[in-house]
Amino acid sequence: MTRLLLTGASGFVGEHMRRHLRENAPEVEVLAPAFDITEQAATTRLIASTKPDALLHLAAVSAPAKAARAPEHAWAVNVQGTLNLAEAVLTHAPACRFVFVSSAEVYGSAFLNPTPVTEETPPAPLTPYAKTKAAAEAALAALPGLKLLRLRPANHTGPGQTPDFVVPAFAKQIGHIEAGLQPPVLTTGNLDARRDFLDVRDICAAYASALTLPDPVPGEILNIGTGTTQRIGDLLEILLGLSKARIRVEADPAKQRPSEIPETRMDTARAQQRLGWSPRIPIHETLAATLDFWRAAEALSER
Repeated sequence: MTRLLLTGASGFVGEHMRRHLRENAPEVEVLAPAFDITEQAATTRLIASTKPDALLHLAAVSAPAKAARAPEHAWAVNVQGTLNLAEAVLTHAPACRFVFVSSAEVYGSAFLNPTPVTEETPPAPLTPYAKTKAAAEAALAALPGLKLLRLRPANHTGPGQTPDFVVPAFAKQIGHIEAGLQPPVLTTGNLDARRDFLDVRDICAAYASALTLPDPVPGEILNIGTGTTQRIGDLLEILLGLSKARIRVEADPAKQRPSEIPETRMDTARAQQRLGWSPRIPIHETLAATLDFWRAAEALSER
């Protein structure tokens, strides 16, 4: 890989990915243009002019709550935008490896089974977001000749993630409380749900390995995660323990997700074996870095 096109480069994972590649693969030319993947003509022109030999597709409506509020937009971006990219690649850069970042959420109700889901588990999406990702996966897999690799990452978090997601939502509230910007009450959704959590830097290392995976199987799927789960309430307790403020926790019914799955357990052995990768950053370090990010954000907002 010498020329990589990175979509969603200005997003949470995209910015971390660019940093990872600068530090670990400086020989790679990273193309990170700002463009709208829903505009087919512009997307086609970009692929035709750059002719990347690898594409990491991160651009998406990635927050499930946002997808639920605007499902038509989510479908336009996550499905049609993805197809625009793939069709342009097939026409103008057919040798390009197309790495599509999907989501573990496509498994949906399959997580209710007692055994961890594997790459062979049929998708059973429950939310508008998960349905767009499952549809995009299926559409890509139906394109003959596309050098497709599908990744299904577990929850990942870290500095820079928006408070549409649970860990930064907690960290932002703690930052507000410490800065005296809100009463010492932190509101939460369901604290008993268990999720597989990764540090964003570990996710970037996995994606980098996927981009250079030797002998990929056409249409291959890899579950990216730790293979273990953490209780949301336990993560909150760690964050509260990192704060010197005395904070009361209150449940907020409005933050309960309608399709709540008690636990999302994935078998991630295939990805770890195929990519020669494993998560390295402990969750405590991830949470501390995320809280420090929001403390700094609050300090800047006060200037």
